Amino acid sequence: MSGAPAYRIEGRDGAVFVDIHVVPGSKREGVAGVHGDALKVAVRARPEKGKANAALVEVFSRAVGVRRSAVEIVSGHSSRRKRVRIDGPTPDEVRARIDTLLGTENRRGG
Repeated sequence: MSGAPAYRIEGRDGAVFVDIHVVPGSKREGVAGVHGDALKVAVRARPEKGKANAALVEVFSRAVGVRRSAVEIVSGHSSRRKRVRIDGPTPDEVRARIDTLLGTENRRGG
């Protein structure tokens, strides 16, 4: 596990859960790296009236290749630290998609 980022992802009850650190008001949107044990996701929207949360669902669903309706914020609605539930893919599929975005898919082994 030498070069791989250590973000938290787990499968439970037929869903995948990912801890996310949201960076609202960013110039660019997308998976931006790892913050502690959470995946860092940047969104353009400001954190007012749920706009950043809605943007997070949109950006993250695109990143992992699922419909918006398959992504739900389950905790941290008023915090930068959130827990997101994804219905559909397996934990390994989600991790592979995220690792590809982070450019870490070739850092295994060795």
